[in-house]
Amino acid sequence: MPKVGTIYSYPDNSRAFKALIAAKHNGDTVDYPAFQMGVTNKTPEFKKKFPLGKVPAFEAVDGFTLYESSAIAYYVASLKKDSPLLGKDAKEAATIQQYICVADNEVSPNVSGWLYPTLGFIPYNKAQVDQAIKFLTNVLNSLESVLLTRTYFVGERVTLADICLAMTLYSVYRSLFDAERRKQFPNLTRWFVTIINQPNVKAVVGDFKLCTEALKFDPNRKVNVAPAKPEGKKQEKKEKPKKEKKEDLEAIAAAEEKAKSKEKNPLDLLPPSPFIMDDWKRFYSNNEEPASCKWFWEHFDPEGYSMWRVSYKYNDELTMTFMSSNLVGGFFQRIERARKYAFGSLCILGENNSNEILGYFIVRGQDVPFEISDAADYESYSWTKVDPKDVKTRKLFNAYISWDKEIEGKKFADGKIFK
Repeated sequence: MPKVGTIYSYPDNSRAFKALIAAKHNGDTVDYPAFQMGVTNKTPEFKKKFPLGKVPAFEAVDGFTLYESSAIAYYVASLKKDSPLLGKDAKEAATIQQYICVADNEVSPNVSGWLYPTLGFIPYNKAQVDQAIKFLTNVLNSLESVLLTRTYFVGERVTLADICLAMTLYSVYRSLFDAERRKQFPNLTRWFVTIINQPNVKAVVGDFKLCTEALKFDPNRKVNVAPAKPEGKKQEKKEKPKKEKKEDLEAIAAAEEKAKSKEKNPLDLLPPSPFIMDDWKRFYSNNEEPASCKWFWEHFDPEGYSMWRVSYKYNDELTMTFMSSNLVGGFFQRIERARKYAFGSLCILGENNSNEILGYFIVRGQDVPFEISDAADYESYSWTKVDPKDVKTRKLFNAYISWDKEIEGKKFADGKIFK
């Protein structure tokens, strides 16, 4: 079998498996050499090829380089002319891309939002974990309904959509979905078992065992972040990297990088505000909307926080409502750094081929924070500062965070909360 390139990642990375499985389907091979997360990807040689230091990373035999697992998998699949993994026509190809986007933008963030705090990679916040579980369940219910009459997501054979979705759900079925939870998704589980036992998949992942006991949060488990270096002291010698489970390395490394790069934010230096963002988010998560709206207006501090009406600039280009929802999900991912300083609700109003994205945000301070304005797609949205004392503004804000069935004369189709 011809070699098409090399993939760099820590062992047992389900995201790297996407490209390896695609290569198997095409009769190709991809090298998967030994790799130490936090060491190999920090070398000058690696950073020269992959400046972001992210894994999985791919280098083709001709020197072409890529990162982002779905892009790598797509490239490897496309190396075979008329590969069935990519669909037999333009419609199938687009539908395959649709499900890959769902895997990356809808499934993956919520899996991480459930798994990482449970493992102790990041501090555990029950409200946030419950929200991730709720959002993931909503997405999986949608996929469950698709599979009611289908064996595969697109066409009558395995495609890249099946491979990417299955590998995104790999840790779910291995660590989180015990037998009782799997009963909620019989079609999805049947499909997953079918995919994971395909010869070309088993050749990469080996024998897969479904979860027998769901992973639970252990409050005694320490958060795996590196301690800060003492100021003014010179480090005499490097410590030997701590050995961790192979599947944990990337998440630990990411947490370490976040801890090391953390600097004092100008918003932290503002005068204290009586409105505590965490208190608001907690109350909103645990109470019905009428009570939440009442609590918000009783506690909101317009001096310490500002309110913004947010609208997508290119609503005339929007088509399917689920695609608009994916667009918002991607934006929220890219402003993750602002989570401490912001809360927002963006809604998709209208119907397929006639919808728009609108909503409201509250942010610390009187300007849009850098953590939001620095996002690549920030310029695709209009941010208009509004007066929170205005009666009309208050009613609209309430409607958008309550997800009313009809908002501003338009049918509510979907929404996402940033909190």
